[in-house]
Amino acid sequence: MIPGGKFPSLSVFFPAYNDAPSLPALLAATFGTLEAHVEDYEVIVVNDGSHDDTGEILEDLCRRYSPFLRVITHPQNRGYGGALRSGFLAAKKEFVFYTDGDGQYDPGELPLLLKLAGPATGLINGYKLERHDSAHRIWIGNVYNFCARWLFRIRIRDIDCDYRLIRRALLDKIQLTSTSGTICVELVRKLEMSGCHVAEVGVHHYPRLHGSSQFFRLRSLAKTRFELLRLWAKLVYLR
Repeated sequence: MIPGGKFPSLSVFFPAYNDAPSLPALLAATFGTLEAHVEDYEVIVVNDGSHDDTGEILEDLCRRYSPFLRVITHPQNRGYGGALRSGFLAAKKEFVFYTDGDGQYDPGELPLLLKLAGPATGLINGYKLERHDSAHRIWIGNVYNFCARWLFRIRIRDIDCDYRLIRRALLDKIQLTSTSGTICVELVRKLEMSGCHVAEVGVHHYPRLHGSSQFFRLRSLAKTRFELLRLWAKLVYLR
């Protein structure tokens, strides 16, 4: 923290795919939090090939929040991993925070993570205090979390919680290759392997009010299983 109690330097980004209805409230809450708690900040939205009104909504929001808001547009959908990789590459500040653009996490809880960022801290990861999804999504999420943690020997309790604060210098040292949701496993595994200090804090998870998740479709789950096994061979077995 710098004098005045504000966090010194932070990039915030959101991967967005057909999230037009949730973005105005999400960014309003984000900028309110950043103005109160961060000295030097930027906000980035990665529009990952959306085919709703996300592009038009972001144009209006850029005019409102200029020069602190930037938009990266993928003409075609690159997948969740592709969106995260673009966001990490674009971030310029000392720490990088990201969460999803669907509004299921509250950016107002970001100070909980900022308080845990010490000199040796590389990752502060949220964990869901309670998951507000349908019963089948909760079951699939629990199975996925258990299997991913066991297969990859990951220590954090909730790898499926995309509410993360990361030191950018560490992101510059690791190479991420995943294009799907398995990038979260790859990211956390490589950060833990770096030997950095990792902290965790509970955050609230809210019902999704708009759209639907792409991760829990049968086709996506089959692809995720294949990519997880390929990633496991690379990061655990061959290593």
